[in-house]
Amino acid sequence: MVGRHRAHAAEVPDGLDESVLARVGNTPLVALETLSRGLGSMVHVKLESENPGGSIKDRTALSMVRAAERSGELRPGATIVESTSGNTGIGLALIGHLTGHPVVVVTGDTISEGKLAALHNYGARVVLTDWSAPSESLENARAVAARITAEIPGAWRPMQFDNPANPAAHYEGTGPEIWRQSGGTVTHFVAGIGTGGTISGNGRYLKERVAAERPGGHLEVVGADPYGSAYSGGHPGEILVDGVGNSWPEVQWPKVFDRALVDRFLRIPNDEVYTTVHLLLDKEGLALGPSSGLAVAAALRVARAAPHGSVVVAIAPDAGTNYLSKAFNPVWLAENGIRLAADAGE
Repeated sequence: MVGRHRAHAAEVPDGLDESVLARVGNTPLVALETLSRGLGSMVHVKLESENPGGSIKDRTALSMVRAAERSGELRPGATIVESTSGNTGIGLALIGHLTGHPVVVVTGDTISEGKLAALHNYGARVVLTDWSAPSESLENARAVAARITAEIPGAWRPMQFDNPANPAAHYEGTGPEIWRQSGGTVTHFVAGIGTGGTISGNGRYLKERVAAERPGGHLEVVGADPYGSAYSGGHPGEILVDGVGNSWPEVQWPKVFDRALVDRFLRIPNDEVYTTVHLLLDKEGLALGPSSGLAVAAALRVARAAPHGSVVVAIAPDAGTNYLSKAFNPVWLAENGIRLAADAGE
């Protein structure tokens, strides 16, 4: 049942909402000591799995909900409906659970078991649909979300691909954290692209700070893109990395994605993505998800070619615990033709 754990914000004991919501953000930035060895530049990873809901999308969800509450678009107790591949839904389910908003998540029928369990645990109603359905289909996730929203009085759709509160979460939060934690030394920023909010908000903030505080300096923003995505100019096809890329026949650029901020794209093969996921666990002790493997693989490429002493920061959107049935499942990897490099601990 939607919102079965709580119906009104007042039911939560005094202080609980703020204590939990205050934990969104301020995630650690850690150096990859082993994987960076011998590169001449250091790769640092922003561990967004440390957010209370387990991913960077907690920031996005909180930013969008608070902005809608302030504007009056989202009324007290109103239902939130969103189509998402998982993490934004989990973030919304968590925030909705704490702020008294029932949440309906429309997602693909290939969602990982871990993400599905998390959505249910936070009390979200989950509607499964064909994630690959074309935009004109009634079974398209966005169409299903629109239909459900129209059926529920007062319901609100965050529309994360169009919502300016999405990149604002990173311009106001993640970017300043990276600048502070790196001591203003970051030279390259690497992130995957789903909605484009993460790379746009962070990229804008970091470029502005470099321009203001390192005259003549430059910060390169690199978009990490998986095979099957058309963002980087490839042919659209099946994407085997959750939460990133664009496989629509014609590229539909999200409104929140500022392409002008991205200096270049790197397309990373699936074998390299998943090998990196396993290397992060084996060499660094970091259990991270496939989109993190994508960003770190791209960051390692950047570090190999960057001027000596560069500081490369990559966004690791979530942990690997939601991908035990995929990234860490030899059967799934084999069924999808993914081969790990010999030094990935397999």
